[in-house]
Amino acid sequence: MKKLGFIGGGNMAEALMRGLIETRMFAPADLIASDVDPARRLKIKRKLKIDTTADNREILRAARAILFAVKPQNINEVLDELARAFAAPATVAHAARGARPARPIALKDRLFISIAAGITLGRFMAALGDRARVVRVMPNAPAMVGQGMAALVRAPGASKADEAFALRIFRAVGDAVAIEDERLLDAVTALSGSGPAYVYLFVKALADAGVTEGLPADLAVRMALKTLRGAEENMRQSPLDAAELIRIVASPGGTTEAALRKFAESGFSDIVARALHAAAERSRELGRG
Repeated sequence: MKKLGFIGGGNMAEALMRGLIETRMFAPADLIASDVDPARRLKIKRKLKIDTTADNREILRAARAILFAVKPQNINEVLDELARAFAAPATVAHAARGARPARPIALKDRLFISIAAGITLGRFMAALGDRARVVRVMPNAPAMVGQGMAALVRAPGASKADEAFALRIFRAVGDAVAIEDERLLDAVTALSGSGPAYVYLFVKALADAGVTEGLPADLAVRMALKTLRGAEENMRQSPLDAAELIRIVASPGGTTEAALRKFAESGFSDIVARALHAAAERSRELGRG
C-alpha cells in the first residue's frame, strides 16, 4: 500500500509532496493524489512522478494515511463519499469479475490528516465515527518554499504515533508543533495561518512609503525584504526579547524613535490585535459551519 494519499492536489498539497520527496521521507512510489482537475493531476504526475487519480475512493483503498487538502466548503461532500465507502462491504468491480470480494476497509486501519481551515475534529468524527484516527493541522503558505509553520491537534481516536507521523510530514516543509486544545487552532489560524498576508502587507507599506520618499520602487522592495529577513534572523539568534531589541535600535531623539512614536499614535499594536481577533472569529465561524 501507499504510505500517504492526498485528496486534493492544490498548491499546498503539491508543496507537501515535494518536501516529502526532497527530504527523502517518502519516495514518489509511496504517494498518491486525487484531484478533480485533470490538468492538476497531469502536472503533479509529471513533476513529482507520483500516481494520481480522479477517484477519492481510490485514495482510501490505496493509502494507509489520507491527507485532506480540499477547500472547507467541499469537505462535507468528500466526507460523505468516504463514509459511504467504509460502509460498502465490497467493491462492485470485484463482484462483477467473479473474484473473491475485497476485504472491507476498516476505519482503524486509516489515519486522516486534515488541513481544511476551520473544519473541526468533531465534523470529521460525525462523518467517520468517534473512533476515527484524525489529526487536524493548520499549516501556512511559506510551506511552499520550505519555511512553513504548522500546529496540529489529534482526535481521541488518534495515537501519539499518529501525531508523530503528522509532525514528520509538516516538518518536511518547515516547522510543526502539537497542541492539546483544539480551540487554540483558531488563534493559530489567525497568527501563522493568515500571518504571511500581514507580512506582505507590511512590506508593501514599507516599500510604498520608501517610494514616496524618493526611492526607486525596485530598490524599496529589495531593501524592505532584506531588512525583514535580517531583523528576523537577528531576533532568532539574540537572547534578548523584542522590547529590548527595539530599544537598542531606537536611540533617544533619533530617527527610529520618531517613527515608533507615529506607530504608537496610530494605535499600531491595537490594529494588529483587532486584525488577529477578526481572523480568529472567522475561523470559529467556519468551524461552526
